[in-house]
Amino acid sequence: MARAVLHGFPVSAGIAIGKAFFLNRRHKGLRHDLVPLDQVEAEAARLEAAVEAVAAEFEQARAAMPAELRGQLDILDSHLLMCRDPKLKNETLRRIREGRMNAEWALEESLEQIARAFARLNVPYIRDRIEDVRVVAGRIGRHLAGTVEKQRLENGRGILLAYDLSPADALSLSLERISAFATEVGGKTTHTGILARNLQIPAVVGVGGLEDEAKDGDLLVVDGLEGKILLEPSEAELEEYILRQHRFDDYERDTRKNAALPAETEDGRRVSVLANVEGPEEVESLRALGGEGVGLVRTEFFYIARADMPREDELYEEYSRMVRAAAPHRVTFRTLDVGADKIFSERARLDEPNPALGLRAIRYSLRHQNVFRRQLRAILRAAAHGKAALMFPMISGVSELRQAKSVLNEARQELEASGLPFDPDIPVGIMIELPAAVLIADSLAKESDFFSIGTNDLIQYSLGVDRGNRHVSYLHQPLHPAVVRAVKYVVDMAHKVGIKVGVCGEMAADPYCLPILLGMPVDELSVAPQAIPGIKHLVRHSNAEECRELLQQALAAPTVQSINKAVRHAVYSRFPDETAFYSSQLGADF
Repeated sequence: MARAVLHGFPVSAGIAIGKAFFLNRRHKGLRHDLVPLDQVEAEAARLEAAVEAVAAEFEQARAAMPAELRGQLDILDSHLLMCRDPKLKNETLRRIREGRMNAEWALEESLEQIARAFARLNVPYIRDRIEDVRVVAGRIGRHLAGTVEKQRLENGRGILLAYDLSPADALSLSLERISAFATEVGGKTTHTGILARNLQIPAVVGVGGLEDEAKDGDLLVVDGLEGKILLEPSEAELEEYILRQHRFDDYERDTRKNAALPAETEDGRRVSVLANVEGPEEVESLRALGGEGVGLVRTEFFYIARADMPREDELYEEYSRMVRAAAPHRVTFRTLDVGADKIFSERARLDEPNPALGLRAIRYSLRHQNVFRRQLRAILRAAAHGKAALMFPMISGVSELRQAKSVLNEARQELEASGLPFDPDIPVGIMIELPAAVLIADSLAKESDFFSIGTNDLIQYSLGVDRGNRHVSYLHQPLHPAVVRAVKYVVDMAHKVGIKVGVCGEMAADPYCLPILLGMPVDELSVAPQAIPGIKHLVRHSNAEECRELLQQALAAPTVQSINKAVRHAVYSRFPDETAFYSSQLGADF
């Protein structure tokens, strides 16, 4: 038997076997020394040097960020901002000079003081930011302790373990030599899972006891299907997991082999499967994955990944490249979903206590209409080269939608006056992400060409759950009765006036949510590119009538437990030989 079996949340499917190495641990066992008076300034200089070294690492990681990870820049920039913030450093320097503490001890005390201050605030978002401060302080502490952050694997591929993992952490390593991730903290939709899925390697997060049980050099099995970590497995367990690993790899190859086939159920229900992308490179790879277009372009990538605001011609070139690459399929551009919690280096960060409910998405665009019109003109011009659509994020009311469409009309008029070619009839849709939009979906449908349901935010706002907060991530339930009924209502209101509706959140790529969405029925599913072949395979082996019957059970169910149970039973019954390959958002019932 394995020395230990640990459990967490599976966030990226697959199985990996290899030697463990820790990138970081929660700060423990620091030296507590009094510094001689004549060495106090030298100790202060040591702290200053460590802070600068960490800031330089963040800067280097930002510059080296590969295209597939650009969506993580906001997290990296947030950590860089905290590193540059004088509060932590100045408080630590004060303790060194006044208390003659060594730098490690002073840093630990300063961090705990800040943590206590955060904890007293009656704003959950602010309280939870202490974990970001801990990440930065931990990196500084490791520099002070003389540890080497940029660890490298000596032979072969290895399994990266960490208390938490940021993009800066990942970029300090040779990613091609990492076969899996496992972290002590994190929830089902945190950035570590997105990072692992982009790299197409297994990952398990929120693994209780990882730091206490695992050691560098241990042989591990990371089961990204069931969310298990086996430490020093037995020969029999190794043989079993090697067999499962081969079966999963065969399954992946088979689904990709048939990826070009349409996503049509056994009884003739057709659904389009599209991709969520950030850059042209992802669009250019869609053909091999069976993608039928782009359901969501996260256009903020073009802004966050640079030091200045992009010019209209730059945006037009990037957008045009995507439209041409996707032909003959459609590319749907979501206008800026950015706000005060994401940093433009040429702009001051707004002082918002809760950016998730602040000046973001369409609110930001309507406040900064010069930025908005520039982007709209670029999208309209790119649409002249193929099929394109645009959609506005975080719409909360009809007046807001009309105001956004008014700015779009101004952009059309400006292009017409300039004589530049553009598509004047580009379809215009909206994201349904807020409970307010759900409740007035009938009115919004009359003024939209299509709907796209952003289930990540819709679940968060409907259930009052911060999906990145490990303390409440178990409450992030995609098949909560309120969520199922909300999505169904939106679909009904869209179809009532003859417009299509898609789903572009993580729910669209969840095999256990798929039958519920097919039963509604949604018209489109937009998922991470690498998930397209598997989702199309599941659709082709589903039965639309069975999905409708399962949906009726879910709509009548009073609890998430009963819905999850019914869905699991239905999926297990139809795919008995394949359910071992599926990881899900469903998690534990509550």
